[in-house]
Amino acid sequence: MGDRQLASTYRLQLHAGFTFADAQRIVPYLADLGVSHLYLSPILQAAPGSMHGYDVVDHTRVSEDLGGEPALLSLAETAHAHGLGVVCDVVPNHMCIPEPEHLNRQLWDVLRHGRQAPSASWFDIDWDLLDGRLGMPVLGAGLDQVIDAGELVLDTLETAGGSETVLRYHDHVFPVADGTAGGSVAEVSARQHYLLGSWRDKRSLLSHRRFFDVDTLIAVRVEDPTVFDASHAVLVDLHRREVLDGFRIDHPDGLADPEGYLARLAAVTDGAWVVVEKILEGAERLPQRWAAAGTTGYDALNVIQTALAPRTGSQLEALWQAAGAEVDAAAAPLAAVELAAKRQVTAELLAPEFERLLRLVHQAARDGGIGSASDDGVRPALAELLAGVEVYRAYLRPGYPVDPSAMARLSRLVDEAQAARPDLAEPLDLLHRLLSEVDSTSEAGRELVIRFQQVCGPVMAKGVEDTTFYRYNRLVALNEVGGDPAALDSPGPERLHEWAAYQQEHAPLGMTTLSTHDTKRSEDVRARLLAVAGDVEAWTALWEAVHKHAAPHRVDGPTAYLLFQTLLGAWPIDADRLQPYAEKAVREAKQHTTWQDPKPDYEHRVHAFVAACLDDGHLATRLTATVEQREAAVRAQTLAAKLLQLTVPGVPDIYQGCESVALSLVDPDNRRPVDYDALRARLHRLDQRGPGAWSSRAIDLDDAKLWVTRQALRLRRHQPEVFGPESTYTVLPSSDEVVAFVRSHDDRQVVTAVRVHDGEAKLALPDATWRDVLTDAVHTQGADVFATLPVALLLREDR
Repeated sequence: MGDRQLASTYRLQLHAGFTFADAQRIVPYLADLGVSHLYLSPILQAAPGSMHGYDVVDHTRVSEDLGGEPALLSLAETAHAHGLGVVCDVVPNHMCIPEPEHLNRQLWDVLRHGRQAPSASWFDIDWDLLDGRLGMPVLGAGLDQVIDAGELVLDTLETAGGSETVLRYHDHVFPVADGTAGGSVAEVSARQHYLLGSWRDKRSLLSHRRFFDVDTLIAVRVEDPTVFDASHAVLVDLHRREVLDGFRIDHPDGLADPEGYLARLAAVTDGAWVVVEKILEGAERLPQRWAAAGTTGYDALNVIQTALAPRTGSQLEALWQAAGAEVDAAAAPLAAVELAAKRQVTAELLAPEFERLLRLVHQAARDGGIGSASDDGVRPALAELLAGVEVYRAYLRPGYPVDPSAMARLSRLVDEAQAARPDLAEPLDLLHRLLSEVDSTSEAGRELVIRFQQVCGPVMAKGVEDTTFYRYNRLVALNEVGGDPAALDSPGPERLHEWAAYQQEHAPLGMTTLSTHDTKRSEDVRARLLAVAGDVEAWTALWEAVHKHAAPHRVDGPTAYLLFQTLLGAWPIDADRLQPYAEKAVREAKQHTTWQDPKPDYEHRVHAFVAACLDDGHLATRLTATVEQREAAVRAQTLAAKLLQLTVPGVPDIYQGCESVALSLVDPDNRRPVDYDALRARLHRLDQRGPGAWSSRAIDLDDAKLWVTRQALRLRRHQPEVFGPESTYTVLPSSDEVVAFVRSHDDRQVVTAVRVHDGEAKLALPDATWRDVLTDAVHTQGADVFATLPVALLLREDR
């Protein structure tokens, strides 16, 4: 990174409406804010109209939609002139199947030439499924129906090399292989290396691995060195030219060999700073063998949320049980909800992946001389095993020494499945044996070990994040990516301190975060919900005011309870934002309607319920009043979460706009434009006022959050050693109302102290003179450090 020391990052979502040039214009503001590095969403050429960049179609070009390489170089030059570096997001797991398909050159080559195509090695395709053809379930009906309706036609495509005959289906365009033209559409289609069919037939037709359940994102075999080199050449070159300083790796769990991939990336970048989008569950830790500085920070988010969770769990549980009783006798416990959700997504959303695993099980069993296992037993056993997975990957590498902890996790998974289904003991034993054989001589056996792990991630992501977290709505502030809704039952800072000690020792340059483009709701929505949930009386009264609109529109209690919390967390919010969110939420829950089979009647009732809530003037007044009445608690939660994230071990990332209050919901709501002119003006005004002007009687939360963020970021840049790999993290004794710790390096010390609950806040401040970087107040032992703000960032001065 040259002399650009990594202290913090600022995430920017790039697209045609916010390009490299737009990012360049805000560099002076970001430098004033105190960040050390811009953190860009994917920069390679994505599909037309992409709003996120994860749908790459061409690895050889910096996105023309963003301004191309010249604009990126100009952005980097401006950033460097202001002392900032640049890191970017990398998408190694998949590419886009665009419309039209010829925009993806490698895919077009495979569609034209089949498994003999020069680019065939790029993609993870099961060529045996359809006898050497690539399944393309993109049609709205069966192939014969589409042809009879005249929707699939022969056409001509004009390209730089001339014209060629193609098959066209609306915006889809497919090549016609040499020597296969002539005859009817049906006859030409039958001669191709691909097989077109209805999207509803994907269980038997889809032959490529996907990103989760997204058919249009085809998996890339980046484990092939040739594919790795070709797909990373531009990024590696930009790093060598010092345009890029580091990388964030998207979805490493989808890769055949994440450890091998990261080692190769480290080798070609001379050990560049790399963090991985790795969701860690419970006590799981990032494998130390992975060549990565750490994760992208969801583990930090989780422990911070747990530290700030309210102590009203039993009362909130009673309210949730009452809401759930409208559907069933009682709301199901979290573990049962997760298990049911994972079973559902395995059977419905991930059917192609499941069937591919099943075929591999049978082949591996035959190769191992076990014989032909009964599908009647293996099928439910495999489903039971997948439903029980608790982590995104098992970390078993064919051909490498066995990781004892990974093998123990697999054994526990099998034991739990056998306890739940003793009738499946024999096929589960078979699966245990096959999935443990990392030294298998069977190609199918080795592939099974890898593919099982690749499917674990989608089961967890779709079953937990994208289903359970829309069903189990006890306190949705805890329903976050990598989060733990059960934290409500055991709140407190213990997990935070344990995590921080481990992070400082093993991943001091890993990322920390509170909001991302993937979070279900922004940090400030969550903070408000945690604050109001601490006042059960106010929470209950507001819920009752919302709940009365549910029965007339026949909306179930759990859904109404989710939307009640959404109203409260994002208030004020209008129909243009809340109605799309409500529709997405109920489809993700997959109980009354789904993305695949929407139920218009139910969705209409939900929309009517939302409209009734928004049209209720009395409810609007109560929402506003509740937020105002809990203003001090909301302020404490908001600032505490931010200051903790900015000062615990790791490299803090600020998601665009979240340096000030941002009441955003799940995407696309969290990708709305940020008013940087307003933020720049606000920061300038705060600068003019200075730290000594804060008064506990009049604190604007937008001002306070921006100021806390700016002061903490600047302190990190000016005192990098105190927050760096060689620093220490020590818990400060305090009352239950306070979370506090000391970061130290040599004789330099910084104390972070946040007040998280009402009551008498006591803090055992070390005997010294301390200056609060936020307010300029000077404190000594025994002083009330929360006299002005509910958070304090204290720099020791008597050294």
